Order: sequence, then structure tokens, then C-alpha cells
Amino acid sequence: MGGGGASTAPEPAVVTVGACADAGGLCRVPRTTLALDARAAVTLPADADGPVDLALRTPGRLADVTVTDRRGRRVAGHTDTGGTRWTSEVALPAGGAYTARLVLEETGPAGLRRRVVRLAVRTERAPAGERLTVAFGPDDGEGGGARTYGVGQPVTAELSHPVPADAPGARRIVERALEVRSEPRAVGAWHWVDADTLHYRPRAYWPAGATVRVRSALAGTRVTDRLYGGPSRPLTFSTGARVEAVTDVAAHEMRVYRDGRLLRVIPVTTGKRGFRTRVGTKVVLGKERMVRMRGDSIGIARGSREFYDLKVRWATRVTWSGEYLHAAPWSLDAQGSTDVSHGCTGMSTEAARWFFRTVREGDLVRVVNGYGEPMAPFGNGYGDWNLDWPEWLGGSALGPGAGRAAAGSPLRPAL
Repeated sequence: MGGGGASTAPEPAVVTVGACADAGGLCRVPRTTLALDARAAVTLPADADGPVDLALRTPGRLADVTVTDRRGRRVAGHTDTGGTRWTSEVALPAGGAYTARLVLEETGPAGLRRRVVRLAVRTERAPAGERLTVAFGPDDGEGGGARTYGVGQPVTAELSHPVPADAPGARRIVERALEVRSEPRAVGAWHWVDADTLHYRPRAYWPAGATVRVRSALAGTRVTDRLYGGPSRPLTFSTGARVEAVTDVAAHEMRVYRDGRLLRVIPVTTGKRGFRTRVGTKVVLGKERMVRMRGDSIGIARGSREFYDLKVRWATRVTWSGEYLHAAPWSLDAQGSTDVSHGCTGMSTEAARWFFRTVREGDLVRVVNGYGEPMAPFGNGYGDWNLDWPEWLGGSALGPGAGRAAAGSPLRPAL
């Protein structure tokens, strides 16, 4: 009696929560249907291996969905065209707590109205056992300061446990979780070198003066039935000017550029017949003021006429097998005219010292118009740039669509 003017509280909205792999087949994680009242909460098992989806079961549509973790980072996802289902881009890591804020649009006697409802989502902790961690390169130096590298420096990721090629789903999980951000942005992608090594490089070289940040979001993520991601140390480095040395074997000269401006032309000698210098693009691996070079390190027998044992100054390394650009005062007469080395690029002591002081790790060294074997993409230094972009993307578990701006992640800071 007397309550004819009172408003009626809306009925609770009902959603179904699921978390299955998108590859199809039998789902091991049961769906949960619940009313979104003030106490609405759902806990997903640790072995939930697929994106989380929230499906609205009562009349209306999802005008907006925001899912955040404990730190306020937003979980990336999308709503379907009908506005009744929201799906995260990736599975939620184990041991997490999230809040879903749903803005509902509903039609009632008074017309269209909006209301906000919330859902607490938790994921069980991962079971005890082995953890997949990642060691990133290049070295970022001691004390936490970011080192500066050349624009050709790839990012490397060494996994603590192998993820074989016959587990493409696991590889996709790992690859999606390895985040690379650069400022300015650069389109790049990961490439699986082998079961426990990945390299990341941009489509073109890194921009000069860029800051590159790398991190793993694998912690708590289920990779396989028995393997979950663990914590990994992030990496930050910067890039300097674009320094590139171009050795023209036929012309017996090397041109050195900084940001496209020619700095110097240096007469050189490269590998003679039987010891030709590798052609293609290489990356500076390191520098040694003095290095001892012996013929037996590249298979030349002691006592043979080709054997050598020399202390070499101002040596800039470009392959692990021992190819350098270095001072070669014994071959001054040949520099600029004849190839007489055993595969290295030789120049005067003054020029080698200048080059040594001009370049840094990650700078580019290209050998053109030569007769040697092509530089291998992997295994003997960083030959990554000798693969064209489609070939590079062919090594990604994410397929041709892997290339994207080196920014963003499934967990991004809330705006």
C-alpha cells in the first residue's frame, strides 16, 4: 500500500565466463554463468589456456568493457559486432586478480538506459614446478644503466626451456608475451632461431637515437601442460647514430657513413682466393685493441705456407669465427689494389685505429661486390639483416601478420 510511485530495481545482468584455447576441440575449463550482483566473482583454473570471454545472456548490449589487473593495467580485448561478447587477446596469467567493468545498454519501459556492473575475476596460482624464464640481450651494462648500440643490433631472447617447432601453440604463447617497445616506434617481429632462441629486429634498422625496452609477460602464463612462465629481467638499451661501413671488394675500398653522410674512404684488402671475405650485412660484435690471430683457428695447419701467428691491433670483430676489420701494416702495398688476407678486412694502422674509435657494437658492416660465401643469418654473429622481411616473418610463430610497431602489449597501462 502506498508504494505505487516507487522505482523498480533492474534485474541483475547475467554473463557466461569462459577461457578456452581458440584452436577448437574439447574445452577442459567449464564455463561459468552468474548474475552480476554486488558479490559477483569467478575463479578460473590455472590450466585455463585460452582467451577469456564474457558473454551477455540477458537482453541488451555491452557498450564498453574494461578489464584491469591489480596495478591498473588494462587487458587488451575486443567486443563482437553484436555487442554481446567481449574476448581478451590472450589468456590471463595464473595467480592474477582482475576487475571487469561492464557498461550495459538496455531498453526498458522508460527507453534506453545505461548502467555499470562489475565482475571480479581471479586465476588460480600455477602449480609448483619448472618455470620458463627468458634472458634478453644485448647486455645492458652494470648498474642498471642503458647502454648504447648501433642501429643494427638485434634483440635476443634465450629461453630456459626449449619450445620445439612441433608445439606451435606454445610458441605463439611465448612470442606474444615477449614485448618490445621502441621510441620512436619501429615495425618489427620475432624470429625463432631454434627451440630456445629468438631474435627480434625491425623491418628496417632501428631509428637513430631510439630507446628500446624489452620485457617478458610470461610470468604465470601456462605455456604447456607442465610448463608455466616465470619472472624474467627486463632490458633497456638505446641506439646511437646510424653508422655503416660499406666494403666494396671489387674497388678495394671501404666507405664509412654516419647518418648518411660520408665520413671517410679507406683503402682495404680483403680475402684472397680460397679465403674470400663473406659478403652481405654483418653487425659489429665487439672490439679488441690487441688480438692474437693464428692460422690453426680457421683450419690452416701449422708448418704450411699459409699458416700465420700474429698480434693484431685495433681489431673490430664481425663474426664469432674470427672475421675482423683490423690494422694490417704488413699489407700496405696491397691495400686499395689486391686481395691478400685470409678473410679479414685489412687497412693501415691509422685507419684501423680511427675505425675502431668510430664504431660501436651493433653498427653495420656491409660487404658488396665480392666473391665469398654469403654471411649466414645465424650462428656466426648477427647476420639477421641478410633475410628479407618476408623471410624474417616466416620464422615467426604468429605468421605473416607478426610484423607490428614495437609498442603495445596484451597488458597496457590504463589511460
